[in-house]
Amino acid sequence: MRVGLVCAHASPPGPHGPVVGTHQHIARVAAELTIRGHDVHVYERRDDPDLPATSDIAGYRVVRVPVGPSTRTPTADLVPYVPEFGQWLTDRWAGDWTPDVVHGHFWVGGLAAATAVRQTTIPVVQTFHSLGVEQLRHLGRAYAGPGERIPLERALSRAVDLAVAQSTDEVDELTRMGLQRAAVAVVPAGVDTARFNPDGEAEPRDHQARILSVGGLTAGHGQDDLIQAMRLVSDAELIIVGGPAAGELANDPDARRLRDLAARCGVADQVRLVGAVPHEQTPAWYRSADVVVCSPRYASAGRVPLEAMACGVPVVGYALGGVADTVVDEVTGRLVPPGDVRSLGVTLRRLLSDDAERFAFGHAAVDRVRCSYTWDRAAGTLERLYERVVSHRR
Repeated sequence: MRVGLVCAHASPPGPHGPVVGTHQHIARVAAELTIRGHDVHVYERRDDPDLPATSDIAGYRVVRVPVGPSTRTPTADLVPYVPEFGQWLTDRWAGDWTPDVVHGHFWVGGLAAATAVRQTTIPVVQTFHSLGVEQLRHLGRAYAGPGERIPLERALSRAVDLAVAQSTDEVDELTRMGLQRAAVAVVPAGVDTARFNPDGEAEPRDHQARILSVGGLTAGHGQDDLIQAMRLVSDAELIIVGGPAAGELANDPDARRLRDLAARCGVADQVRLVGAVPHEQTPAWYRSADVVVCSPRYASAGRVPLEAMACGVPVVGYALGGVADTVVDEVTGRLVPPGDVRSLGVTLRRLLSDDAERFAFGHAAVDRVRCSYTWDRAAGTLERLYERVVSHRR
C-alpha cells in the first residue's frame, strides 16, 4: 500500500514543545509501516533552503514541500499557505507516485491533505494530536491558539473519511464536533520499549525521594498544581524536565513564575527545573524517579505516562485524556480528580511512603506497556484502518 503522511510542520524538530511530539510520532509511524512492507512518503514543509528536497530515512521517503517562508514559522502563520501546499501535493501525486491513502497530522497538515485529494477518490485519515475546542475548555484564558483553528478543525472533521483519536476523551470531543462514532477510531501512541525500559543508566540522585514531571512550563501543563501539592510532601525533591534549554531558564518568564510560586509555597528548596533534555536522555531521568506525575489540564495523548511506565516507574496523574486511558488506577499508579491539588499531594505522600506498592505498580506498568502500547501494535492498528477506508472508497 502507498501511504502519504502529511504534516505542515517543518523538519527538523526543535528541542521541545508539541511540534517535536508530532514529528517524532510521524517518523515512528512511517518507519513501522515501512517495516510492514508499505511504501511510505512523509510530506513536511521545507523551512531551510539548505535541506535536500527529499531524503530516504529508515526505508521511507521524506519530501520537503517548498511552500511558505524558508524559516521556522508559527503554526497560525501557515494557514494562508494551505491551498498552495494542497495544490503542490495534487500536482505531485498526479505523477508516478500516487498514494492509496493519505494520513493528515495536526490540523494544518490535515487541511493540506484534504485540499490535495478533494477532486480524487483517495481516502483521508486524520490525527489531530490536539483539538482547539478541548484546549480552550480546559485552559481558558491560557489557551493561545489562533482564532481560526477551531472552525477549521470542525470543517476538517467533516472532510475526512476517518479520524484517529489518541484517547477516549478525544473520541467524545470529535463526536460532539459532528463526526459519527463509526468514523472515529482510537489508536494511542506507541512506546519504544527498546529505549524506554527499566534497565539502563539513571540520573544521579541523593537519599531524598524523587518526584519527576516531564513537560512544558507554560500554564496548563500542570507544573503550578504540582508545586502547590509539594506543600503536602515532605523530604522529597521535585524535578521538572522541560521548557527551554537549561541555559535559557534564567530569562524564561514561565520558569521565573514557577520559581516564584515555589518560594511563596515554601518549597523552593525542594523544586529543581532542569530545562529541556534530548529525548534519548529522558529514560535515565524516568529511571531515577520514585514516581512520575502527569498533572496537565489537557492531555490528548499519554506519551509521558507511557514512557514512565515502560521504565518501571508508577505514575500519579489527573484522570483525564490520555493519562486516564493509560494509567490503571491502583494497578500501575494512581489517578486523582483534575485540578484537585490536595488529593494530588496526599496521594504522592502516601505512595512515596509505601515501597511495596510502588514496586508492584512499577512491575504492572512495564507489563501493561509491553502488552498494549508498542509501536508495532499501533502500526498494525493503523494498517487495518487504512485497508478499511481504501476498501470502502473502492
